[in-house]
Amino acid sequence: MGQVINIAPITRIEGHASIHIKLNDDGGVEDSKVQMLSLRGFEKFVEGKPAEELPRIVNRICGICPWHHHLASNKAVDACFGVTPPPAGHKLRELMQTIAHAEDKLLHFFFLAAADFVIGPDSDYAARNVIGIAKANPELATKVVKMRQKAKMVLEKFAGKAIHPVAGVTGGFAKPMSEADRKSILGEMQEILDFALFTMDFAKTQVFPPYLDTIQTLGVINTGFIGTVDDEGALNLYDGKLRIMKSDGTYTDFEYAEYADFIGEHVEPYTYGKFPYAKFWNEGFSMDLDNPKGIYRANCLARINVADKISTPRAQAELEEFREKFGRPAQATLLYHWARLIEEVYACEHAIDLLNDPEITDTNIRTSAEPKAGWGVGCVEAPRGTLIHDYSTDENGLITRANMIVGTTHNIGPINMSVNQAAKMLIRDGKVDEGILNRIEMAVRAYDP
Repeated sequence: MGQVINIAPITRIEGHASIHIKLNDDGGVEDSKVQMLSLRGFEKFVEGKPAEELPRIVNRICGICPWHHHLASNKAVDACFGVTPPPAGHKLRELMQTIAHAEDKLLHFFFLAAADFVIGPDSDYAARNVIGIAKANPELATKVVKMRQKAKMVLEKFAGKAIHPVAGVTGGFAKPMSEADRKSILGEMQEILDFALFTMDFAKTQVFPPYLDTIQTLGVINTGFIGTVDDEGALNLYDGKLRIMKSDGTYTDFEYAEYADFIGEHVEPYTYGKFPYAKFWNEGFSMDLDNPKGIYRANCLARINVADKISTPRAQAELEEFREKFGRPAQATLLYHWARLIEEVYACEHAIDLLNDPEITDTNIRTSAEPKAGWGVGCVEAPRGTLIHDYSTDENGLITRANMIVGTTHNIGPINMSVNQAAKMLIRDGKVDEGILNRIEMAVRAYDP
């Protein structure tokens, strides 16, 4: 019987998971599996609840990205009750979601991912963390903490809560934005944009260059991708249509409400996480590294792959440089880190554009709604990937059925594949050390699960 290597828990991710690597008698990797333990049950918890209450219930699904669940839920409830928010209500929702993206990406890059590059993947794990980064560069660490806090406080000062928000309401938003609010937030977001541009340059010139060989080889798999684009094919984090791209770059667009025609959900016995797959490809589901079937990826790398362009100038320039280096679609898993910083620039630029829109301070922010029987699908791009909330209501507006596909869920199959690839590449003759195990973990951290 071959040995089993357990990595439990996986470190520096926003949740709890473990890796189990089975070796054959020759000490090579026979198979690897990633076990997710996030059994939440919200699809059953919400049955029988008034639909308008769901946005403040489902934001408890994730403490890292509650705004995205909050707003996807709002959009689904709007659809159930047949209401459309006024332009200002729509834009205030989008602004909050965009600022939440800007905050989240700073968290992942500096607090969770950067230690592998700045401290080094083979360094002592006691120093390979955010504390190690702070000791290595105290000035930068202080700036990071202040910038992340600034983004969080923008959300709290305007919307009342940075975590577990309640400001999104059926038919729109709970409060208008004053001119004083607008000017204050605009100044804050300009400062965060300046730091995002610094981070992008810092990563391209100092963080990534020594590891380009690792980026091009570790955890690399060949898959399709999913993300949201607008009518012109540009990246959009809040609204648009879904696009699934095959590994050859061909793609299909569809409306949120059609997701079940395109995406199936597979179950494996060793994990609580579901495995979404592209069922319309008529391939079935398989995580075989040599012959994957139905596998696509979500999150930032997927979004910039499926998008034809980015609507803001600095992020578009970064996208063009990225594609010149790595092509479209880029497949290297560790490029998620690079793509995440491009999205950070976009999120800051787009928030500034929204704040400069004259409609953002319009006081007409909510359309009245009445509970009724209906069905609705709400979708946004969460930092972890495409987030889908699907609800049905009865004549009293009570939830009769719910289905949710959260961002990380799309990537559970690809995460398993990337870990399997990394383990098979790195482990030979049963020889394993701390550096090898951390590099295998790096294949998971790239997805920010």
